[in-house]
Amino acid sequence: MSPPCQPFTRLGFKRDISDARTKSFLHILDLLPRLNRLPSFILLENVKGFETSSAREHLVETLTNCGYAFQEIMISPTSVGIPNSRLRYFLVAKLSTLKVRQMILDAFPHPAESDPSEKPTVLSAFLLGNCQPEEEEQGSHVLYKVETMKDAQKKLKQNSDLSLRQIQDFLEPHMDVNMEHYLLPPKTLLRYALLLDIVRPTCRRSICFTKGYGRYVEGTGSVLQCCMETQMESVFKGLDGCTEEEKLQRLVKLKLRYFSPREVANIMGFPPTFNFPEQISTKQRYKVLGNSLNVQVVARLLCLLVS
Repeated sequence: MSPPCQPFTRLGFKRDISDARTKSFLHILDLLPRLNRLPSFILLENVKGFETSSAREHLVETLTNCGYAFQEIMISPTSVGIPNSRLRYFLVAKLSTLKVRQMILDAFPHPAESDPSEKPTVLSAFLLGNCQPEEEEQGSHVLYKVETMKDAQKKLKQNSDLSLRQIQDFLEPHMDVNMEHYLLPPKTLLRYALLLDIVRPTCRRSICFTKGYGRYVEGTGSVLQCCMETQMESVFKGLDGCTEEEKLQRLVKLKLRYFSPREVANIMGFPPTFNFPEQISTKQRYKVLGNSLNVQVVARLLCLLVS
């Protein structure tokens, strides 16, 4: 199950069970104890924030009363080596007395030490831009974008985590698609340059891709720097003092582009055989991918449930 996330997301009003969009989920919880035959397995996903909600309390109470053994966990794709931050709440439940806590930790070992917030975190049932720098950049204290020093250091640590694959492993071959189609337009560069989360092919990080990717900029997903010869510092240092024409001349040197829908699908763990029907627009592809789950994370949880 994946109930509507809007009542719990950090960008919403967090109305929880007072939000009408939770009615269908609460109805299922009401029906569950009255079924003649309970489901053997239950897997539920939602956004970070669900773990502290009243809806979650209703869920846990219902599962307990129905005799399920269950475990809650916060997982990001980084736990399976994918360079993408997409922290999500998961609950696995089965009609069994088998303890699932250690099984989950075994399935998501994640040895990385760079970012504790991205590690798999088993929840108690009772308590609830910059890439790995070149040597000359390591001593730099210039923040090229609207971010704190803490944000910048976090990104540097993520890019030094060798347990994560590089972004280039998920990119389409240049001959397979016209990448010029995905370049950021001049208006976007001028207006949002300081808000962009920029990654290079050699990076080991990217932010969560949302359904607004390609339409909105801030917080909807990373963009890719295609010109490796251009240094970030040479573009952003002193950018505020430039005219619009000078800013644009600098920014276009980076050749910033959106990830293609196929590349986002790759990062989301979809197999190479997955394809969209040709009539589906790019905008709609981004939208459904942003509402999707990471396939590899869910696959491991499903294997765990039925093992």
